[in-house]
Amino acid sequence: MVWMIDQLNTIFWGYILIYGLLGVGLFLTIRLGFLQFRHFGELFRCVIGSGSSDKDGISPFQALTVSLASRVGTGNITGVAVALTQGGPGAIFWMWMVALVGMATAYAESMLAQLYKVHGPGGMYRGGPAYYISNGLGMPWLGAVFSVALIICFGLIFNAVQANSIAEAVTGVTGVNKLWIGLGVAVLSGIIIFGGIPKIARVAEFVVPFMAGAYLLAALWVLVTNFSEVPGVLGHIVKNAFGIEQAAWGTAGGIMAAALNGIKRGLFSNEAGMGSAPNIAAVATPNPHHPSSQGFVQALGVFIDTILVCTATAVMILLSGVIPSESLTGVALTQAALGEHFGGFGHTFVAVAIFFFAFTSIIGNYAYAENAVIFLGHGNPTIVTALRVGVMAMVVWGAMQAVKTVFDFADASMGVMATINLIAVVLLSGTVAAVTRDYLRQRADGREPEFRVSDHPGIAPGVDRGIWG
Repeated sequence: MVWMIDQLNTIFWGYILIYGLLGVGLFLTIRLGFLQFRHFGELFRCVIGSGSSDKDGISPFQALTVSLASRVGTGNITGVAVALTQGGPGAIFWMWMVALVGMATAYAESMLAQLYKVHGPGGMYRGGPAYYISNGLGMPWLGAVFSVALIICFGLIFNAVQANSIAEAVTGVTGVNKLWIGLGVAVLSGIIIFGGIPKIARVAEFVVPFMAGAYLLAALWVLVTNFSEVPGVLGHIVKNAFGIEQAAWGTAGGIMAAALNGIKRGLFSNEAGMGSAPNIAAVATPNPHHPSSQGFVQALGVFIDTILVCTATAVMILLSGVIPSESLTGVALTQAALGEHFGGFGHTFVAVAIFFFAFTSIIGNYAYAENAVIFLGHGNPTIVTALRVGVMAMVVWGAMQAVKTVFDFADASMGVMATINLIAVVLLSGTVAAVTRDYLRQRADGREPEFRVSDHPGIAPGVDRGIWG
């Protein structure tokens, strides 16, 4: 089994995704006219004042916080430390590149999720890659394959990753047995996920801004107190990315090592192109009432996750002077770094941050998996309950596993999802471009954008006229 996972990871990350992620991101960036840079202010405009929703959906701000709950997780603390250990400081540069071009990918996939969303059981909006693959490309069988991969990846494996990081951090501070930690997290998760997506959205809306804000404030303090060293650290990251400057960082040493680990951990963190965030983007009631508005909202999520939070972790580690080794990586490396900056409080702070980041990721990941189960099972409550129980079981299992085992499984399942989704987004890129032009044209005319599918007969098949009539 381990051999099979290793082979899959070699294929996905050695040949397909390391080029596919950047390639698709660049393709969409160019096709959409460098949208994420030229219209950067639109990312914020579509979130500010977006508190309204209707009975069938959640607000755009809630959708952003749920996606951030999933994005801003252990990848921002553990994943960044792993990237530094295995790829050197240059890996952070490639995480930035994945994020900057990935903002266009995130925009495209979430816009498509809005466009092809439907009313699910009970009237709630449902959508995501499975729906735009089925309704936009007319390939429901491939939508089903994607849904299975998403359930395995987000509903099961990724939640094991999050639980693993919680257990590592809490055990390091308190010495409590990992089994008990896993059981405790599973119970807390169950209390929320059994309330469904509306309850998850309400929790994320309050917890996510608090947890991300506290973490960024800690990073800001480190930057201010070490201001003179910051330019050198940033220069070190860029030089190491291109092999100009080498560093004794674990197995790091070459451009490919930096690029491979930066791209892998970057995708794991910001999820752009993976097809995850579109599942919650589709549930939102967009404001303005146009599919593009949720695309802008989710592009902002990528920016916050990688350019802000991941960079914060990397800079705190690099400024600490702690050099990783085989015995110091992942959570332990980040804790050691913050221990240098904040003393004993730093270890506790990382454990608390890991808990909140990982716990909110678990409930956010579940929200994605629930959408996939609804697609496959047409809202069968027994299947939804089985998923919830499965998520809790994987939390307990993940808490007790070795970190390498969990990450290898996560990389393989992530590769299947991302490959299918990237192909679908490229095939539907003409639709993305047409809908985007419609939005920007209305903005340029000084109007509040509003989408009517009757104005776009070429993309009408597969679009719910009851939603976009």
